[in-house]
Amino acid sequence: MKAARRKIAKPRSARRSSSTAADSAVDLTRLLDLVAAFPRQTIGVVGDFVLDEFVSGEISRVSREAPVLILRHRKSESYPGGAANAVNNLAELGARVLLVGVVGDDEGGRKLLDLFRRKGVNVSGIESARDWSTTTKTRYLAGWTHTTEQQVLRVDREPHTQLSPKIAAAIATKARHIATRADAILVSDYGFGAATPALVKTLKAKRLMLDSRYRLLEYRDAGVTAATPNEPEVEAAYQARVGTNTAKLDELGQRALHDLSLEALLVTRGKDGMAVFERNRAPRHIPIYGSDAPVDVTGAGDTVIAVFTLALAAGATYLEAAHLANYAGGIVVMKRRTATVTRGELEAALRQDATAPR
Repeated sequence: MKAARRKIAKPRSARRSSSTAADSAVDLTRLLDLVAAFPRQTIGVVGDFVLDEFVSGEISRVSREAPVLILRHRKSESYPGGAANAVNNLAELGARVLLVGVVGDDEGGRKLLDLFRRKGVNVSGIESARDWSTTTKTRYLAGWTHTTEQQVLRVDREPHTQLSPKIAAAIATKARHIATRADAILVSDYGFGAATPALVKTLKAKRLMLDSRYRLLEYRDAGVTAATPNEPEVEAAYQARVGTNTAKLDELGQRALHDLSLEALLVTRGKDGMAVFERNRAPRHIPIYGSDAPVDVTGAGDTVIAVFTLALAAGATYLEAAHLANYAGGIVVMKRRTATVTRGELEAALRQDATAPR
């Protein structure tokens, strides 16, 4: 049974108001219809695949050799990270995923391929390179028997060479191929070489969504439809500070929208929610969904762009897609590790807000 048609100005659980809340209202029944259409969409993902490892240990004692903790190993877990996390979210939401990227001929690469296969994702678009190291981020977590674990150390293993011309050419060919078949292309650029401005400029996609960690402004004239940077990435791009100055954020958002020739820009702001920028429209601010005390924010940006892209492919407006991404982000940060959001969880959150007292 469909929820009663109802518009909201902000998520029910939000604790902050916005001067543009009235302009940010959406129809919850419409959002539910969009989520129901997710399984009919085909999304291409081109990007840098990362393996997120979590090593948990119980604090045993302080070492005599150095002032460091000795941990008694409990367990080790592996999750798709970076572009691979976006793929994981899309698969959980029911979309058909076409992916293009590269992994090393190493343990990390084999783990990622195995994780994809278990989700039923076709891995034929992934190149395996002997001279390439799979980017692996290992987080060490420590805690007592009955306490919450805390991250005490992170060790990153990254490729130290550039992709070979042969592998780069193969990625480009496969990316151009899926661009003609997908309802939207998601580009996840973590700076490791699989996704580049030069490659993106050659893609002829219906919709091209961008998440670039370090070189947002290098995608000028690359044909990008929309981008989803977080606030620190926008600040770094323009060497400016936003803080609590929303007017400054609005200025930088409008500049990025113009400089990149985008149709829309979605800036994620952590506990301060999101800001949506579109051509010829005033910026609109969306307060957070859920708690402002997240459990784990690892990979939340990957979830946001996955849902944003999928919603647009399903026919959402940019504001509707932003609201769905906001719900998804609020759900996923309350989970531990590099987590995903399911279609059922998204629908449950929307129905809860649709039936909640005003």
